[in-house]
Amino acid sequence: MKKKYTTFEELDHDIKRAYLQSEIDKEELKLSLSEAKDSLTPGKIATALIGGMATSAVLIKLLTPVASFAIGRLLQKYKEN
Repeated sequence: MKKKYTTFEELDHDIKRAYLQSEIDKEELKLSLSEAKDSLTPGKIATALIGGMATSAVLIKLLTPVASFAIGRLLQKYKEN
């Protein structure tokens, strides 16, 4: 729905508001980009990878007995048939 302006002052006011909002949006985008760059330092990436590998190792240690049990049960059923 389009707004109908009755004076040039109303139009000018909305144009200034839109311009200022676009400037705010640009600054927020710059800040987000800067924060993203800061979070992608080599040290932080390495830490995240090492943490991910450590988590994977723990999961493997926890899931190995479960997988062994499940495979054993499947082999027993296969041998029975």
